[in-house]
Amino acid sequence: MKGLSVATTSKTKSASRIPGLLKTPAPATLGQDEELQAYRDMLLIRRFEEKAGQLYGMGLIGGFCHLYIGQEAVVTGMQMAIGEGDQVITAYRDHGHMLACGMDPKGVMAELTGREGGYSRGKGGSMHMFSKEKDFYGGHGIVGAQVSLGTGLAFANRYRENDRVSLTYFGDGASNQGQVYESFNMAKLWDLPVIYIIENNRYAMGTAVHRSSALTEFARRGCSFNIPGMEVDGMDVRAVKAAGDIAVEHCRSGKGPIILDMQTYRYRGHSMSDPAKYRTKDEVQKMRSESDPIERVKQRILENKWASEDDLKAIDKQVRAIVAESADFAQQSPEPDPSELYTDILLPVEAETVGA
Repeated sequence: MKGLSVATTSKTKSASRIPGLLKTPAPATLGQDEELQAYRDMLLIRRFEEKAGQLYGMGLIGGFCHLYIGQEAVVTGMQMAIGEGDQVITAYRDHGHMLACGMDPKGVMAELTGREGGYSRGKGGSMHMFSKEKDFYGGHGIVGAQVSLGTGLAFANRYRENDRVSLTYFGDGASNQGQVYESFNMAKLWDLPVIYIIENNRYAMGTAVHRSSALTEFARRGCSFNIPGMEVDGMDVRAVKAAGDIAVEHCRSGKGPIILDMQTYRYRGHSMSDPAKYRTKDEVQKMRSESDPIERVKQRILENKWASEDDLKAIDKQVRAIVAESADFAQQSPEPDPSELYTDILLPVEAETVGA
């Protein structure tokens, strides 16, 4: 296929200039409908995650559960920048990505509670579900594993020449994994259409980035592979949308991969079992009061008189009803039949059938 020759691409790469940081664009200008939709989408993620936290505390969600509260602008802004058929893949802090992709909250919540009505029929739980119909490819529990898979999605897009882009999300902690750099190398070698989105929430599993990363400017992580990067205010949906537009155009025009360092912040611990004692309450409260992504949109809506306080309360009421319905559906859905243990499993071939 055209463009996948290592022999021809390697010659041009060696002579090209190693890029530094790309200039961060001005925040996108969003109209009334876009701001209201962003507000609704981020609020749905926030309320859904709050309910998931409650159900976990009640013992209705087992295993691990990683909440997205505080990071809503990242996935919401990126979804505003892509088109139909573009793919999304992420790690285990994935509920927000599912909802942003348009997956049914009822199916997501049912999967969290291990019920038959879940997207993976109750077998995947919080960290492992997907929807081919919504071009969402997981939900992966192994740190950094999704980066190679997201690169593979981009390879398939390039091979098929379908003009699609792969959004591959991972965190600041996963940025130090070896497979990430193997993926970077392959992606640039073949100029694959993949956007590497680093959701830099500053603490990985609980260690501040300055204590665990020799290079804390994550947008520069691709320099040795000739991959450009950009720092983005991940707490502002307009900034994310502007950066996303540039990144998508970069990929669709055949320039290969790009890295977006989304500087964001999670309000809760790494997972529900994390007391998050490695940071102060004052630090978290400062981020909430000064940089909350939902409050930023709310203030712009009110300042532009695009909606009143009562209008926004009505949206919140609608969102809470959707989330309550998803929780009810999850609790009413039956547990999977024991026979489900044997579905979707690749069994070894019997020795006598080999070569038959």
